[in-house]
Amino acid sequence: MRGRKAWLFSDGKAGNDVQSLGIANALGLDVTVKRIAPKGLHKHLSPWTGVARRERFGAPGSAFAPPWPDVAIAIGRLTTPYIRRLKQMAREATFTVILQDPKVSLATADLFWVPEHDRLRGPNVITTLTAPHGFSEQRLEALKSAIPAHIAVLPRPRVAIMLGGSNGDYVYSPAALERLGRAIRAFGEKGASLLVTPSRRTEPAIVQCARQAVEPFPHFFWNMSGDNPYPFFVAEADMFLAPADSINMTGEPCVTGRPVYVFHPDGGSPKFTRFHEALMQYGATRAMPERIDALETWDYEPLSSASAIAGEIDRRFAEMRIVNGRSI
Repeated sequence: MRGRKAWLFSDGKAGNDVQSLGIANALGLDVTVKRIAPKGLHKHLSPWTGVARRERFGAPGSAFAPPWPDVAIAIGRLTTPYIRRLKQMAREATFTVILQDPKVSLATADLFWVPEHDRLRGPNVITTLTAPHGFSEQRLEALKSAIPAHIAVLPRPRVAIMLGGSNGDYVYSPAALERLGRAIRAFGEKGASLLVTPSRRTEPAIVQCARQAVEPFPHFFWNMSGDNPYPFFVAEADMFLAPADSINMTGEPCVTGRPVYVFHPDGGSPKFTRFHEALMQYGATRAMPERIDALETWDYEPLSSASAIAGEIDRRFAEMRIVNGRSI
């Protein structure tokens, strides 16, 4: 599929774009990102409503006009009406893919991807342990060759600490913050340099906790201005501390084959539990212990979900073209 035309329907959420672009880049597609921003009932009733008439979907001069792409990828409930409409209009001309489970009929797209901890299953559903992302082997090598000086000067071992935030399942209570501070200090006390990056969901109390914990030790703390150094952390860190409340930040470091500790704030859910148990059984992650006597190391086969999903899309795209009597 390398070089074929692709539409990526985007709701503007960075985490969603990471997943769809990761797969598109693994396929080598010629990508056009279609930004969508439904309003009113079309926003609140997604994914079950249709596309608003004002979008003029399929009309000449609109943002969604032919020629139709060879493949289209949607993620998130807001994008689902758009890929449903595309499938209705383009038919076999476009291979349609939905990432995650927007709770719609499996006839809505040609292929669905969900993480293994999700319950959705069917003949056109594929699963992987981790979510897709853009950290290919080639990108990691490129990042390693361009590590900024302020990171390169820090002594090894280097621990990347990704900060999450409270969500509908996890809460960073005062007790959880105390445990987080102890965990961060434990790495420093064992001689590690600390690379810290907050996320958009990180509350000020979490940032303050982490800043106080790293202060006595060699560290770099991203202040959220300028480009996020997180990609360099993934490429260069010797081990990771990931927040249990983020599936992306837990799964992405698993592409390295290096140790990933997981910090669990208060709370959780059956869905998150299935995800974390699967990664632990695979051998990629371990729960952050209450006490660290030594910095443990362990190895596992790196998890590259984007390439695995891309391979399945490529195979099914070819099968669809053959079934419909079209040359690929």
